[in-house]
Order: sequence, then C-alpha cells, then structure tokens
Amino acid sequence: MSVRYGGRQPGELRPLQLDLGAAEFAEGSCLITAGRTRVLCTASIQDGVPGWRAASGAGWVTAEYAMLPRATPQRTPRDRGAGSGRTQEIQRLIGRSLRAVTNLETLGPRTIVVDCDVLQADGGTRTAAISGGAAALYHACRRLVVQGELPANPVRELVAAVSAGIVDRECRLDLDYAEDSAASVDMNVVATASGRFVEVQGTAEGQPFSRSELDELLDLALAGIRRIIAAQDEALRAGTR
Repeated sequence: MSVRYGGRQPGELRPLQLDLGAAEFAEGSCLITAGRTRVLCTASIQDGVPGWRAASGAGWVTAEYAMLPRATPQRTPRDRGAGSGRTQEIQRLIGRSLRAVTNLETLGPRTIVVDCDVLQADGGTRTAAISGGAAALYHACRRLVVQGELPANPVRELVAAVSAGIVDRECRLDLDYAEDSAASVDMNVVATASGRFVEVQGTAEGQPFSRSELDELLDLALAGIRRIIAAQDEALRAGTR
C-alpha cells in the first residue's frame, strides 16, 4: 500500500483550519484550509426571496461555487457563463446541505447567498466548501440575532462534509487529489452534528465495493465529520470573543 502524503493514517483528516471573519465586508465568512485545499466562503444577506418563494413568507439559502484560474497546477479559464455541469451540481449540493439545517421560516423574507471560491485545489473542494459554507452561514445568521432582527439563529445545527474512498485496497478518509485520482471507490458524505446524513455520493471507479466496505467508509466519514464540526464550533466560539 502507498504511503499517504504527510504520513497520515487511513482514518486521519488532513490538517484543518477554519478562519472566521476572513472577508471583512461579508455578513459571514470563513476561510477553510484542508491540507493544501483552501476555500473562501462568504455569506451575504439580501432582502427578499426568489419570486416563486415570495408567497411562503419563508427565507431562502442558496450557494455559488467557483474555482480561481490558478487554484490548480495549470491555469483553468474562468467560467463566465452559467457554469459547467460539474459546477452546477456542486452548487446544488452545497445549497441542499445548508438548507437541510436551516429553519427557513424563522429566517423570514431574506435570501442568504453563500459564495464558495476555491483558492487552491488539492482534492475535496466540494466537501470543504460545505464545511466552510456552514460556518459562514451560521456566522451571518448570528449577526442577525445580535442586531435584534431575529430572536434565534435559524441554523438548527452545524453540517459538514468529507470524502472517503478505497485506495490501494485500503479505506481512507479525506482524499487529496492524488488519492482521489487513484481511488477505486470515491465517496462524498454530508452529515449533521447530530449524526444524520444529508447526502451520500459513492461510486465505484474501478472494482465494485462490498457492503462491509461501504460501512467502513461511512464509519470513517462520520468520525471525520465529527472532528470537522468540533473545529467549526471552536472557530465560531472564538469568533464571539
């Protein structure tokens, strides 16, 4: 079996850091660093909701995702249109994950747009975007509470995401790009602080995988998500001081 970059154990996360308030002008923001992957997540509060939602009286949370041209070893042209199919799929995933833990009725007639911009990519950009985006969303909603515009934070609990996969016949957590490219099974897992799943995306890139391997991957992912949520909570607590 190949040695992991940095000598990580199979169930070990990459070095993780969440810097709250990284974008001065955004209502909420978080710069998340997972190994060599870095994503800046900002949450912007806007009055009003999409027209199709206006009659509900409830709010809306949506997300946008983009990768800077030199986030990767070779320059990638800017996506100036509606976004590639991959980009749109990731945006929908982020939005679903954040809405799953948000009381939209409590939020009221507001829209919160969470922008996730990949500054550097070394695998796991969508999962990092969800984890950083959740911290940015909570940060923004906390401002509404402090300002007296909401009685309580509409984010019911934190949510986070991580990748897992089978590389060299070994189940591993939090794959970097080299591992993801070589994985025979690739999985992204999104779950809440209470341990409930929001989404599980798993694909056999090579050999099909067994039920026992699926269970092992899910166990690795849930353990990793607990550690990520602890880091989110720590960053949010530090941000109150």
